[in-house]
Amino acid sequence: MKNLIRICIVVALVFLLSFTLQAQENYVKLDKNRNIQAKNLIHELNATKDTLLLRSNKKINSLYSINKDYSRELDFYINDTIYRLPLNKFSVGKHVMVTVQSPKRFVFVVKILKEFPKTEPVNLITEKRIVATEVVKTISVNND
Repeated sequence: MKNLIRICIVVALVFLLSFTLQAQENYVKLDKNRNIQAKNLIHELNATKDTLLLRSNKKINSLYSINKDYSRELDFYINDTIYRLPLNKFSVGKHVMVTVQSPKRFVFVVKILKEFPKTEPVNLITEKRIVATEVVKTISVNND
């Protein structure tokens, strides 16, 4: 009986803590393409979940996205097998991403849940300083 009460308390604590503990806020959700023909296109988020990573064994010709207003927010050519797409420039909402590998097109969804925090540019040099000076003397030799 004592063990049953202890187990119930532990389960209740784990259940409550699972909702309150989060390592990082989610800004993006990726709904992958589960089609078997899309197995060669690897599309995933990086560790900080602010960049979309695209990899394939064939060349990715182009990439475009259609946002919630049915307009193209992104449209450009890649012509490479690896590409990194920063997601902090996207608007909040659902974006349907279309990756073109001629003649196929692979579709997946990226949902931007909230805006990314703005980062301030870092000034590495705050003031000008003279670090070192060197005096150069020239010597001329005349041979008569």
